[in-house]
Amino acid sequence: MPRVIEVGGYAAGYAGRLFVRAGCDVIRVESKPKPAWASQAAMDAFLHAGKQRVEISLDALSGDADIVIYDAGSAKILEDDRFDELSPSIKVAITPFGRTGPKANWRATPSTILAMGGYTNIMGDERRAPLTLPGHYLEFQTGAIAYTAAASLLHSKRSGLVDVGMLETLMSLSQFTTVLWHCAGEIRGRHGSDFWSVAPSDLFRCADGWVYINIVPAFWDPFVALVGSPDLLIDSRFENNDTRMANRDVLRDLIADAFLELSRTEIDERAATFRVPLGVVRTMDDVLAEEHLHQRGFWETLRMSDGGEVRSPGLPFNYNRRQRPSFELVGIE
Repeated sequence: MPRVIEVGGYAAGYAGRLFVRAGCDVIRVESKPKPAWASQAAMDAFLHAGKQRVEISLDALSGDADIVIYDAGSAKILEDDRFDELSPSIKVAITPFGRTGPKANWRATPSTILAMGGYTNIMGDERRAPLTLPGHYLEFQTGAIAYTAAASLLHSKRSGLVDVGMLETLMSLSQFTTVLWHCAGEIRGRHGSDFWSVAPSDLFRCADGWVYINIVPAFWDPFVALVGSPDLLIDSRFENNDTRMANRDVLRDLIADAFLELSRTEIDERAATFRVPLGVVRTMDDVLAEEHLHQRGFWETLRMSDGGEVRSPGLPFNYNRRQRPSFELVGIE
C-alpha cells in the first residue's frame, strides 16, 4: 500500500483525501488550522477522515513514504524546510505562485488569487461591485491537480518533483473567459445569474421557489413547449439566439410571468416531459434526499471520534461499481 505524507492547508488536505479513497495510507502532519468557510469540525471530517494524524516532524516520517505533498505559503518556506532533501521519490509542492518567478515568495489568500486571476471581475451583478467565490474552490481544485500529478508518477513507476502553483491552477480552468478574449475579442462582464452567451439563461422565481434555465439553441423549440407559448416560435424577436440575446429582457419577462404560477415540481415535471435542461433550486434537505445520488451510492458514512456518524460527499467516480467504504475521523497522536 503506497504511503503518502501530507503537510499544510486545505489543498494538501484535499489531495490526501483523494489518496485515502484510492486505498493509500495517508499520514497528515498537523499544523495550525487556517480560516475556513465551515467549522473546523466540518473541515476535519470532510478532509481528514481515514487519515492518521500526527504532530511530529516531517523528517521523522518521510523515510518510508512514497509521496510527500507539502502545501506552503511561499517558495522560501519550502526551502527553509529543506523540501528538496526529503526522501520520498515523489515530492509535490503547492504554493500560491509556484517555486520560481518574481512572485514565488509573495503571500496570498485564495480570495486574492481569485482576484488576480480575473475570476472576481466577472462575479456579481452588472454595474455593482464584484464578488468572490465562496468556499474552498481554489484549494480543492489545486489539491485535485496535485493528486493527479502525484498519482501519475506513482502508477508509471517514476520519481519526480512536482511544482503546483495556485494561480496557474486557477488560470488553467478559465478556458471560457480566455478563449472568448483571444478568439472573439470579448471581455466577460458581470451579469448576475445570467449566463449571458445564450438566451434565455437565468434564475426565475416560481410559486414555491426558484428554477434555473440555460437554453442553448437546440433546446429552444422544446422549451417553448414547456412554457406553453407556441407563438414564441413565430415571433421574429426570438427567431435565433442572436435575436433572443438582443431581446433578452422582453423574453425574461415573458418567462417570468409563465413560471410565477407554477410550482417547482410542476416545472420539473414539464422539463422531464419535454426533455429540457432545467435545474430546480434545491435546499440542502432536498439534495440529501435526492434518489439518484442514493441509488448510485454517492454518500459516504464518516464515523466521528465521539462515536457519532455523519453523511459526507463521496468521490464523483467509482471503481468497478464497488460499495462505498466508510471512514473514521481519528484524533491527533
